[in-house]
Amino acid sequence: MATQVEVLGARSIAGDRAESIPWTVWCMAVACTSAIIGAHWDISWHTSIGRDNFWTPPHVAIYLCGVIGGISSGWLILSNSLGIGNPDRANTVEIFGLRAPLGAFLVAWGGVAMLTSAPFDDWWHYAYGLDVKIISPPHVLLIFGFLSLQLGAVILTLGHMNRATSVEKRQKLERLFLYLGGLILITFTILILELTSRVAMHTAFFYRSVCTFVPLALAAMSRASGHKWSATITAGVYTVFLLGFLWILPLFPAEPKLGPVYFPTTYLVPAGFPLLVLIPAVGLDLFWQRFEKRSLWLQALGGGLVFFGVFLAVQWPFANFLMSDGAKNWFFGSNHFGFSVHPNSYQRRGLFAIRDAEVTMAGFGLVMGQAALVSVLTSRVGLGFGNWMRTVQR
Repeated sequence: MATQVEVLGARSIAGDRAESIPWTVWCMAVACTSAIIGAHWDISWHTSIGRDNFWTPPHVAIYLCGVIGGISSGWLILSNSLGIGNPDRANTVEIFGLRAPLGAFLVAWGGVAMLTSAPFDDWWHYAYGLDVKIISPPHVLLIFGFLSLQLGAVILTLGHMNRATSVEKRQKLERLFLYLGGLILITFTILILELTSRVAMHTAFFYRSVCTFVPLALAAMSRASGHKWSATITAGVYTVFLLGFLWILPLFPAEPKLGPVYFPTTYLVPAGFPLLVLIPAVGLDLFWQRFEKRSLWLQALGGGLVFFGVFLAVQWPFANFLMSDGAKNWFFGSNHFGFSVHPNSYQRRGLFAIRDAEVTMAGFGLVMGQAALVSVLTSRVGLGFGNWMRTVQR
């Protein structure tokens, strides 16, 4: 017969396991972080060096995400499908006869897509030469795979968070959840990176591009988490990462391996100063705290307009500063140029670009109106998706 000490010891071990965050969740967070670092590193590599071979350190970091995600999700699928002593088997879904949390299936698909894109991307460059554009067929497959992996990691974390029986465990998972949300926001801004350079910051198209993605991420994370500063924390993760890239990457030497070389680059060139989404994120949190009991459409209307208005108010004058000599330093990074940036380009001359559709005030106003409307609609989609995420249990 077991002694009282043995019983209490067994209960203590079971309690510790119940309070700990599963290793698979930590693995997926590491995988997502690796891909984000690799993606910005790879963009800098192409801007500063060009393409030399497939096995560059940034590529390894990106595809390591698919490997880590595939291993951790594969274990979840295998252990739950075979019932290998997994106490969470009841919190799973069945797909094609296999059982696992929904997030694990999304991560597995994302990992496979990412790894499939690797040889496709290598072939693409050998067939068509250097392709510095973010949106190309192999990159699209890679991005969709990564977004699926990120979403799966978020849903897996949410499942544990929504089932947490202790305040301490829920708080830990909530912090991890918001961190992953910040990484998703970074991924969204990578998608529109070519449309949001500083030369485009006085175009209405720039604001429409930002309003297409950023309010969606902030609204979804805010509603799913329930933390009163969710949007601020999510935007804060994005800002910290981008500042890190801006300040750390130039510390490493680099030399162009392709031509023509219009700017003698001697170090890794970062993407640029982060967008000032942190300030409107604070405004969103304040607004949603006051109107959280109102209808979703009213919250979306107010939240979307708050984001659009505050972002426009802070980013427009800040863009003027980024074009000035005062921003040409290590802190703001306006003195960084890739090797292929021509001396007569808008970027080198410090000029804002003007899109044909925005030459007239009417055209500019029309696109700005579209940006405000898109901000409202994406906020509504984000709030609705966030409500669904709050119900995730498995």
